[in-house]
Amino acid sequence: MMAEQSEDGQEKTEEPTARKLEKAAEEGQVLSSKEMFVFTGIIGMFGLIYILPYFSQMLLSYWSMFFDWSDIVNDKKSILDILFYALRFFTLVIFFISIPMFIIVLLTQISVGGINFAPKAIQFKGKKINPVEGFKRMFSQKALAELVKAILKVLLLFGLTALVIYDRLDDMIQLTERELSQAIIVMGQSFPRLLFVLLIGLAIIAAIDYFWQRHIFIQGLRMTKQEIKDEFKQTEGSPEVKAKIRRKQMEASANTAKQAAALDDVKNATAVITNPTHFAVALKYEVGTKGAPTILALGKGPMAKNIIERAENAKITLFRSPLLARALFFTGEIGQEINDKLYTAVAVALAYIYKIDRGEFASEPEINVPLDMQFNEQGDLLEGSKNDQ
Repeated sequence: MMAEQSEDGQEKTEEPTARKLEKAAEEGQVLSSKEMFVFTGIIGMFGLIYILPYFSQMLLSYWSMFFDWSDIVNDKKSILDILFYALRFFTLVIFFISIPMFIIVLLTQISVGGINFAPKAIQFKGKKINPVEGFKRMFSQKALAELVKAILKVLLLFGLTALVIYDRLDDMIQLTERELSQAIIVMGQSFPRLLFVLLIGLAIIAAIDYFWQRHIFIQGLRMTKQEIKDEFKQTEGSPEVKAKIRRKQMEASANTAKQAAALDDVKNATAVITNPTHFAVALKYEVGTKGAPTILALGKGPMAKNIIERAENAKITLFRSPLLARALFFTGEIGQEINDKLYTAVAVALAYIYKIDRGEFASEPEINVPLDMQFNEQGDLLEGSKNDQ
């Protein structure tokens, strides 16, 4: 059998993915088998017939009330009472037959293809009432397969019935010469055998139909190689994006390890600029040396807290400036000099810290961070900074 082709001419050779099966279920497409329902339904009916004697006395008592008019004549009961009994009788019959059969149908569908509530399947679709589409369905390949299957089913059941009758043919021919009681015995012996053989035949038909319907169902959901790739991109992301994410994760992991290793250098810092607790940057600068201040350690969250604790233990001065701390964190790297745009702001902060460390009185300065270096805690430029750029 040739593989079905998509609209762009590609062959659908790939088995449907789990996502494809989920989407089919959402649209009401689930595996089902009519012959399996027929087989389990007949088994269920015979089961009900088998247990009927246990309820026959109760059902007959209700049935007999319909023909007992003596209480009505004697004004002990009314027509409404009889109607009430009739309602109870038919309710019991419906309950006795419909509830077990409903359970059998439900269990059959669960075992075959599962139960699925799909609102999309009950939506109105114009194609369903389109006579042209209906005509196409009548003469489709699927309709032809169903016709062939029905003919084969009739031939199989007819053949099995003929075999049973042929096996008891001598007894059947002599029925007309026997008494009624003997004829009933012969028929009673033949009927269970015929029923058993037909049930085996129906079981075979149901099994064949199940595997055939499963084959048709899976074949109808097959996908092209391109559809597999497109679905993978939609669910998992493109390989390029995933590689970029992995690269960023590796860089973040490396930065975290680098920050942890730099904690031992906090004791050598000149000052620590804080947020006050969310961010912390340890700076090193010696007066008279060339170059800008160097970042010894930096961190946010727990890492910032660790830097602050180590700085306090080493008697390193802490300077609170949220904007400056975030600017140093998001633009700097451990072991590197600070961004040249932050020279002035850091110089003002360090000058104040030197005076404090020498025991001199000094008013806390106002730190002016350039607009294009003002970040929020997520590393995005503040709104005012964006508007001014």
